[in-house]
Amino acid sequence: MKLRVYLNFDQGAVTEPVIWKLAKEFDVVTNIRTAAVKEGMGLVGLEIEGDTDVVEASVKWLESQDGVHVEPIEQNVIEG
Repeated sequence: MKLRVYLNFDQGAVTEPVIWKLAKEFDVVTNIRTAAVKEGMGLVGLEIEGDTDVVEASVKWLESQDGVHVEPIEQNVIEG
């Protein structure tokens, strides 16, 4: 399964290695497709690939992280 999400980081989470922790915790391949970091906030377009149950568990883990808001990418706007 391959899933694309936007991660919005608030000021407290923007300096944390959340994507690194995700890859260490779960057997998934992560691919940063787009990113923008400004003072006090960050936005990352992230592709997560792996077994369906593992990808779903990894997204739930991301949603549980303080200061990280997860949104599905509806359109394939970062492909290409």
